[in-house]
Amino acid sequence: MIRKDQKTAIIESNKTHETDTGSPEVQIALLTERINQLTEHLRVHKKDNHSRLGMYKMIGKRRRLLDYLAKVDIERYRACIAKLGIRK
Repeated sequence: MIRKDQKTAIIESNKTHETDTGSPEVQIALLTERINQLTEHLRVHKKDNHSRLGMYKMIGKRRRLLDYLAKVDIERYRACIAKLGIRK
């Protein structure tokens, strides 16, 4: 899980305006952090298939958000994947 201070830092670094907490960029950044944490967890606990399924669902949700962002504004999409280091 992401601690509150980590979540606040991620939102601060990815927000598009002053009161932004739910833009696609922020949601993608939060999902990316959770996916990275679960990836490390699954390296240690290889047979934890329940967490693996949750991670796959998060990856799918992030993919849909990225597809939406690419459809709406390709420059924001490119900036987002470059900033977060997501390959596509």
